[in-house]
Amino acid sequence: MGTVDPFGTLRNALWIGGAQWAGKSTVARILAQRHGITAYHYDFHDARAHNDRRIARRLALGEPAPPSNDDTWMHTPPAEMAARTLAGFPVRFEWALDDLRALVSGRPILAEGWGLRPELVAPIIDSPRRMVVMVPTADFRLHQIHVLPRAQAIGNPVSDPALGQRNRLERDRLVAEDAVRHARSLGIRVIEVDGTLDANAVADTLTDHFSPYLASGTNVAPPPG
Repeated sequence: MGTVDPFGTLRNALWIGGAQWAGKSTVARILAQRHGITAYHYDFHDARAHNDRRIARRLALGEPAPPSNDDTWMHTPPAEMAARTLAGFPVRFEWALDDLRALVSGRPILAEGWGLRPELVAPIIDSPRRMVVMVPTADFRLHQIHVLPRAQAIGNPVSDPALGQRNRLERDRLVAEDAVRHARSLGIRVIEVDGTLDANAVADTLTDHFSPYLASGTNVAPPPG
C-alpha cells in the first residue's frame, strides 16, 4: 500500500464502512451538511472511474476477460462470490486512496462505502474512533430490499433474475459478516441498523462517535482512553 499522503488527507479522514443497504451514504450526506465536511462516496467512484482502471489493469496484467453475467451471478456459489469480492477489495481500496489523497480540506473528509474495509483502513488511522462499520440487521436488510429500487435486482441482465438476486443477497450477507468480524477484532465500532431509528437519529449517533474530530475546524486527536 502506498504511503504518500501529500496533503495529509488520509490521516485526517473519517471512515464509514460496512454493508450495503445500511444507510451509509444517507448518513454521510447528513453529516456533511450538518458539519460542513466533505463526504466521499466510494460506491459512486467504484462503479464509474474505477471501472476504467479495472479494465486497464486487467489488460496490463494479461488477465482473461471477465466471466459472463450468468457465470458471475448464477453459476458461482455465493461463498465463492464473497471470497472473490473480498480478494478484490485491496486493489480497489488503493484507487479510493488515490481519490482521497487529491482532496484538501480544513475539515475532515468523511469517506463511506462497503469497500472501505476495517482491515484496510486500520493501518492508516491513528485511532479506531476514526471509523465505524454500519450493517443492517437481517430484518432491516429485507425491508431495504423491498423499498429501495436499486436493491431489488442485480444491475446486470441474467437468464434467471430471481436466482441471481438470491445469490447476490447471500454474497452481500457474507461480505457484511466479514466486515463485522474484522471490525470487532480491531476494536472498531459496529453499528447494527434495525430501522427503529431514522437516518437523522443514526447520524446523531455518528456525530457523537466522531465528536472529537467535528468539534472544531481542526482535526484533533481523541482524548486518551
